[in-house]
Amino acid sequence: MKNNGIIIRQSQLPVRETLDKIADVLSKNGATIYVRINQQAEAAEAGIQLNHLEFILFGNPKRGGLVMKENPVAALDLPLKIMAWQDDENKTWVYYNAADYLQTRFSLSAEATALVDIDALVTKILQ
Repeated sequence: MKNNGIIIRQSQLPVRETLDKIADVLSKNGATIYVRINQQAEAAEAGIQLNHLEFILFGNPKRGGLVMKENPVAALDLPLKIMAWQDDENKTWVYYNAADYLQTRFSLSAEATALVDIDALVTKILQ
């Protein structure tokens, strides 16, 4: 799969537990979890069978506000998103936007890009 600015990491935990752990650490680091969606359950209500897939929308208004102050169009990708999905081999995968993708997409400075870079934190959580 071509990543198109998406970071993909494997988790050793099931989807629900992976996102529980990520949401907990994000919250402890000042992020607000705005919504969590069980995409599998939503699709099932529409008669579509999906492997387990959950999604969280989260952010920090101070950090995101500074990014949007630099380029208001960055609001298209803010708050940030992260998803976890279980493949057909029961492996759990975590996906989120790469900070350098957001930097290029919205012509952000290095300082603003650092405010939306969650890779080191997520990598640490998944270890």
